Amino acid sequence: MAQGIPDEIMMDGVLIEDLADVAKDAALLQGVLMRTQESSNLSELVTYAPFTLFPTPVPKAVFLQSLAVQTHYNTLVDKISQDPDFLQEALASTIEVDDFTARLFRIHQQILKEGRAQSITLGLNRSDYMLDQEEDGSSSLKQIEINTIAASFGGLASRTPDVHRQVLKVAGKLEESQRILDNNPAEGLARAVAKAWELYGSERAAVMFLVEESQRNIFDQRCVESELWKRNIPTIRKRFDDVSRTGSLDQDKKLFVDGHEVAVVYFRNGYMPQNYISEQTWDARLLMERSLAVKCPDISTHLAGTKKVQQVLARPGVLERFFPDQPRVVEQIRATFTGLYTLDVGPEGDKTVAMALAAPDRFVLKPQREGGGNNIYGSEICRVLQGANGNTDRAAYILMDKIRPAAVQNYLLRRDSPLKISNCLSELGVFGTYVRHGKDVVMNECAGHLLRTKSSEHSDGGVAAGVAVLDNPLLV
Repeated sequence: MAQGIPDEIMMDGVLIEDLADVAKDAALLQGVLMRTQESSNLSELVTYAPFTLFPTPVPKAVFLQSLAVQTHYNTLVDKISQDPDFLQEALASTIEVDDFTARLFRIHQQILKEGRAQSITLGLNRSDYMLDQEEDGSSSLKQIEINTIAASFGGLASRTPDVHRQVLKVAGKLEESQRILDNNPAEGLARAVAKAWELYGSERAAVMFLVEESQRNIFDQRCVESELWKRNIPTIRKRFDDVSRTGSLDQDKKLFVDGHEVAVVYFRNGYMPQNYISEQTWDARLLMERSLAVKCPDISTHLAGTKKVQQVLARPGVLERFFPDQPRVVEQIRATFTGLYTLDVGPEGDKTVAMALAAPDRFVLKPQREGGGNNIYGSEICRVLQGANGNTDRAAYILMDKIRPAAVQNYLLRRDSPLKISNCLSELGVFGTYVRHGKDVVMNECAGHLLRTKSSEHSDGGVAAGVAVLDNPLLV
């Protein structure tokens, strides 16, 4: 492992067993926790969230590049959310064939028609990257996607650095342990939520975490909640069903849920079609969007995170629309783009289909979905595209060049999984926060990072999906 953990440690079976025990106990001690699969809504039985035994080497220059560009991505997402003409144009073909995106878009249109009740905008984003391996052995930073809703693991990522420091110290790698960076996204995310709450202007009003029915990952959210309570900001946790049953707006459009005035709605749910189990769920989403509460994200920011918008942004001249007279910013953002191709009906889309069918292993087919485990690879790309050939259904997807990171050996620690060495691929996420009040941006920050690692045998899937595990970068 180049400038990482030496082979004499990686191959020492007895030492690895000892270090795994140290690591698991350190994770429990630090609060790197998840509820178990069998009791996802009870905290009587918890386990450590899955993580790597060792931190993964990441080139320092590329890591710093990812941090430096994040505030520009925050600005870009915010500007897109304020540009209804761009969203209409970008998503026109998608909403014809993708019902979920179309439902979201109809809410967006209704809010535009009525006028936004709230001028405070809160964004908690995470931009995800992989390091593409160049022929000369160097790596370049390439964006996979930007998450504008329910960007998770900011809480647990704040707790993992001390776990890897402890493992490295016990392994006799003191110098390496000191290269694990401090990282506290939970505090950074909470700081932005606190600013929005403060601007809302009511000490009695709460921050409402809108959460899923199954809450295995509750401790990740509790980290952010804890940071808010430190600031004496009340929080409540509610599901869509609670909003449907007890939610209402008063004459000033203030949102009340179960008797609580809501200053901020923080969506940790609502990003997948299966989250909307009934028309009442959709009505609840509309109720929240129409309210005076600050939404994180609001509906237009949610749409700004779609894959189709990502693909359109990669077209020549589009970034310049949002950053006129800022060629340096355009250059920094564009440097992180990989190849992105339209599948809209027409000559350009036909060309994309032919390219994908000729060499499917070079690409990833991406639907307009969040949450991991949705992307399509290899021969499955051919099956989907041949089934939709010449059909408007293909416009529900975009095609992206497959990023090819270098594999690194590591051990993935998971409850009930055998301890074995694996070839691993990593994904770097960078958290960004911003708050805008009317036309004034009052906060725009990079709030920390998240490294996730998975076995190279898996093409897709995140930590919550049970494929990737938490990790830390060891800068080299």
